[in-house]
Amino acid sequence: MDLSVDADRLRADLEANAAFGRVEYDDSGKRGRTNRTGSEANAAARDRLVERMRDAGLEVAIDGVGNVLGTWTPDSADPAAAPVVSGSHLDSVPEGGIFDGPLGTYAALEAVRATREAGVEPTRPVGVVSFTEEEGATFGNGLLGSSVATGETDAEAALASESDDGETLGEALDRIGYRGDDAVNPATWAAFYELHIEQDTVLEAAGADAGMVTTITGITHCDVTIEGEANHAGATAMGDRTDALAAASEFVLDVEGAANAVVEESSASAVGTVGSLSVSPNATNVVPGRVDAEVDIRDVEGESMETIVSEARESLARLERDRGVETSFERPFDVAPTPMSDRLREGAHAAAADAGRTALDLHSGAAHDAMRVARVTDASLLFAPSRGGISHSPREWTDWADCAAATEVLAGALARVAVDES
Repeated sequence: MDLSVDADRLRADLEANAAFGRVEYDDSGKRGRTNRTGSEANAAARDRLVERMRDAGLEVAIDGVGNVLGTWTPDSADPAAAPVVSGSHLDSVPEGGIFDGPLGTYAALEAVRATREAGVEPTRPVGVVSFTEEEGATFGNGLLGSSVATGETDAEAALASESDDGETLGEALDRIGYRGDDAVNPATWAAFYELHIEQDTVLEAAGADAGMVTTITGITHCDVTIEGEANHAGATAMGDRTDALAAASEFVLDVEGAANAVVEESSASAVGTVGSLSVSPNATNVVPGRVDAEVDIRDVEGESMETIVSEARESLARLERDRGVETSFERPFDVAPTPMSDRLREGAHAAAADAGRTALDLHSGAAHDAMRVARVTDASLLFAPSRGGISHSPREWTDWADCAAATEVLAGALARVAVDES
């Protein structure tokens, strides 16, 4: 099956999308973007995607939380058959890169175009999806659109999510015209493929064209409060202090130590990060009275995640005993590690071999919409190489040839499902 993609067309799509919310970086040609859900840039990116879908002969549907699905139903396909779908997202973190999300969305569209132009006759429809608010930069904790589509999150609760400015997701989607009334339901799909940049250096180091993900990491977010006593920095003796920040510094090191211990003893892929601290009253001449901390714990093994969480709780209990602080611990976001479909992964390997592309298996240390979709149907996550592993930054880069090579593998994998299964 000759599914040569149009590398120039794919690049043009990605460069056009990169203009929405463009962030200048340097004179090397690299640039970033800030494309937050509900923004003017996000509306423009959605408008262009819908236009490109319709130009390619796809019928477009938009659901209640703004998920966009374009479906190609050729004459050869049974319109009632479960579709095979591919895609990703268009939103970004502030000052993010141009490939994270859009590569998977436009690669899916290019795969459909390549399939059609090669004269392949699918027996089922083929879809291209763009999920809303994958990054969680504006509303919620991330994976919002796919979690609603798969029934894990109530749509009304999602629409009530507020930005820092107090606008709800529902209000934002109404404002930009993307609060639809169609259905986007992955449970009715035969299979789902997502192509994404790796955001690590495994493929680059191996010189491989594509990666097939075995498991997507689990993620736990923990919210921690440490309360001491604010007091005068000059007039409060060292022995009379209940310093919340000093206690928090020990907590940060305890989380790091717990993660390092798990890596040494049981799971090399485990990570633990205290990525956010808010200090109050945050004044040079005041002993800190309160610290709010946010913890991120990830691994492909659920047991190791629980070990780090338990050690974090024990750290807080020790700080209460030894430092006299009061603490609280909440776990508002918890996603278990998600294995990908062996059947689809094997199909992707076969597609890579057919295309003369090199591929290897690896795990994903970042969350992706595929892990939500995997709860309701077979799902597979493919990676394209990332230069230096840099992502969520204007320095994020995947060579254009690498984008095209990975898209060629995606096209072959999609075609196998669309043609071979009934």
